[in-house]
Amino acid sequence: MAKARPITGLDAQAPLATNARLIAKERLAELYQWDHSVDNPYNIRELHDLRIAAKRLRYTFEVFEEVLPAASEAIVNELTQIQDELGAVHDSDVMIALLRMCLVGQDSDMRDGNRHSSHGKKALVPAKMAAYLLDPSAAPDVEQRYGLEQYLQQQEHLRAQYYSAFRQHWYQLQARDFRREILDTLNE
Repeated sequence: MAKARPITGLDAQAPLATNARLIAKERLAELYQWDHSVDNPYNIRELHDLRIAAKRLRYTFEVFEEVLPAASEAIVNELTQIQDELGAVHDSDVMIALLRMCLVGQDSDMRDGNRHSSHGKKALVPAKMAAYLLDPSAAPDVEQRYGLEQYLQQQEHLRAQYYSAFRQHWYQLQARDFRREILDTLNE
């Protein structure tokens, strides 16, 4: 998960609303740093980082709601929807990873490093769970394997639907220049 950037330029003597706007603008920039990831459904980590950035921006608006314009409520609603949509995508990604590990773990190189911990980033599946799923004694029998394969197909289909809904929503926001809406609200 991408770390939040530190906020520079805060003034302890300035009104709270001034500092709140500075923080929100930085969190908005963080959100849009992941914009390039939206068009590739396989950008699993980047889409998750986009979700976390939306969450941080949403929380900033919620924490400072008393000093930010009333129009911020509509922004929070959109950010919550983005967060929910990407949360569903991420939950599906985790389930798909678990199912694939369970189905192919004994036949693949997943045993060596769990294949989801690239470049020192946090693994999609916790190490203890991966170890259990890759344990040959936990291998599913033929009937269980068939059921897991069917469930995997359903999850892949659901994930595609979740991603499509998110992407459509994202582009609706971009069409109305959501970023500018937020900046205009912050500049009121």
